[in-house]
Amino acid sequence: MKLSRQFFLFMIGGVIGFVVDAGVAQALVTWGDWSAYYSRLVSIPLAATVTWWWNRRQTFASHESGRGLFSEWLHWMALMGVGAIVNYGTYVILLIVFPMLHRWPAIATAGGSVVAAVFNFSTARLMLFKDAKTSA
Repeated sequence: MKLSRQFFLFMIGGVIGFVVDAGVAQALVTWGDWSAYYSRLVSIPLAATVTWWWNRRQTFASHESGRGLFSEWLHWMALMGVGAIVNYGTYVILLIVFPMLHRWPAIATAGGSVVAAVFNFSTARLMLFKDAKTSA
């Protein structure tokens, strides 16, 4: 599969993950009276699991990780955890460099998400789904 198609499919998975993340967090805060901080402890792993499922079935369908299902999921979660740190780090840097973004954090969040998406795609493609599937 061409790299551009893989990246496009990866971005679709990212949008799906964002909807899950934001939807679960918002539901827990609105209907469960959870703290916005604690709600993300549930929503982020759920979103990462959904993106793993999407990407293994769609984006990297022609590749294999060489791992069992649970091991592959754990590896995905670890790789995406690093991406979450990249996302948040970019967010903080944008807030420091552009102080006016403190009033518009969605812009800084978008910047962090874009940088993390490129990082996450690269790590998923180069470190987890790196081998082409062979016909059995």
